[in-house]
Amino acid sequence: MRDIPHFVNGQSLIGTSGRFGDVFNPSTGEIQARVQFATDAEMDLAVQAAAKAQIGWASTNPQRRARVMFDFKRLLEDNMTELAELLSSEHGKVIADSKGDIQRGLEVIEFACGIPHLLKGEYTEGAGPGIDVYSMRQPLGVVAGITPFNFPAMIPMWMFGIAVATGNSFILKPSERDPSVPVRLAELFMEAGAPAGVLNVVHGDKAAVDAILHHPLIKAVSFVGSSDIAQYVYSTGAANGKRVQAMGGAKNHGIILPDADLDQVVKDLSGAAFGSAGERCMALPVVVPVGKKTADELRERMVSEIQSLQVGVSNDPAAHYGPVVSSAHRDKIASYIQMGVDEGAELVVDGRGFSLQGFEKGFFIGPSLFDQVKPTMQSYREEIFGPVLQILRAETFEEALTYPSDHQYGNGVAIFTRNGRAAREFAARVDVGMVGINVPIPVPVAYHTFGGWKRSAFGDTNQHGIEGVKFYTKIKTITARWPEGAVEDSAFVIPTMK
Repeated sequence: MRDIPHFVNGQSLIGTSGRFGDVFNPSTGEIQARVQFATDAEMDLAVQAAAKAQIGWASTNPQRRARVMFDFKRLLEDNMTELAELLSSEHGKVIADSKGDIQRGLEVIEFACGIPHLLKGEYTEGAGPGIDVYSMRQPLGVVAGITPFNFPAMIPMWMFGIAVATGNSFILKPSERDPSVPVRLAELFMEAGAPAGVLNVVHGDKAAVDAILHHPLIKAVSFVGSSDIAQYVYSTGAANGKRVQAMGGAKNHGIILPDADLDQVVKDLSGAAFGSAGERCMALPVVVPVGKKTADELRERMVSEIQSLQVGVSNDPAAHYGPVVSSAHRDKIASYIQMGVDEGAELVVDGRGFSLQGFEKGFFIGPSLFDQVKPTMQSYREEIFGPVLQILRAETFEEALTYPSDHQYGNGVAIFTRNGRAAREFAARVDVGMVGINVPIPVPVAYHTFGGWKRSAFGDTNQHGIEGVKFYTKIKTITARWPEGAVEDSAFVIPTMK
């Protein structure tokens, strides 16, 4: 059986812990590899290599670092198919979706190619008599990222792309469920010209997470995962003096006003709710139609649309989505469906009985649709993270606005309407971090920033964009004077600019 090693200081590192995680092919249900779990000593070895490499990397001028990012971008494009196939084989998402995963990460690498401009500081000439004031952004040192299974290419690149471009070195702890693509990214980054030790990949479970959170040389941690673990990472990292951004769960809503184009809405909801088997933090698992007529028509059309969906193996080009990542996760989704039934929601379409001929051991679950969902239901309040769409009816615009605003999560929300005034008011008032107007999955482009509110994010800095640059750097401000002539008496009061 294939063992997936760590990648430390520019080369594969064979682990010695004797602890492994199974890596499945979700389409067949078979174990295809084992991933090694690191010891604390192996984590420390990676951090020490990163600390040593960071000194020279930080002193490399930003333009030369940008050239490495440009070459890395080219290698990503050249190896897109290989990466996508590898990703799909471990995650289960279809090839087209895997290419989208890689592409959205690649776009942050493109943004990082502009790092010479992004690192420019501020300058004030003549702030006082013969005094100039200027600032510079400097890297933090060794930083780390802990990433989830659902985007094994995109989210690591969201993190390390900005971090290494700004002069830091990076420790990546990817999900143990689909770890091969992160290792391959590190290999390609080395091929692009990065020095050994600048980007390291160390595998593990909670023990590896704790090793990162407690290591004194790691200055910052970025995390994406469930909210409970995000809160743990944030509080533990902060208690150890680290800068932390921790992105958590979501329960994104789609508000459907009566004037919306339902033909387009149904297509958008189909992809946003069921694409990637719903395993997206920006999926749209709750739809809020306003008015009975809108709700009834939407329900009828969604049933027809769901019947047209094709669930298949990850390399089937005709499949709309593939299996979920594990049998345990499939069972968890099924338990939430049963919970909704027990709570009194109407199960209009039940996907639990789905089985793919020839792949009966695969981790498949069909699309499900609920109607008559109530905001008090646990199945609504919690994140299901699967191909389940819930219809939560509202009578008015004001009622619809309260549902995403009052929910514990505040990652993303979308409104579908032809009314610009209503959309503008909704965007301004809704208590959610990212808003789409006739856009079902409002993930910002790479030069803006990604981040939710409430229990969807812990910390005050978003990912990528200029917020990412701020997160991975610290500001130094210099006040300079070059006196001429006679020596002046020292001032025994705080300097002012009078």
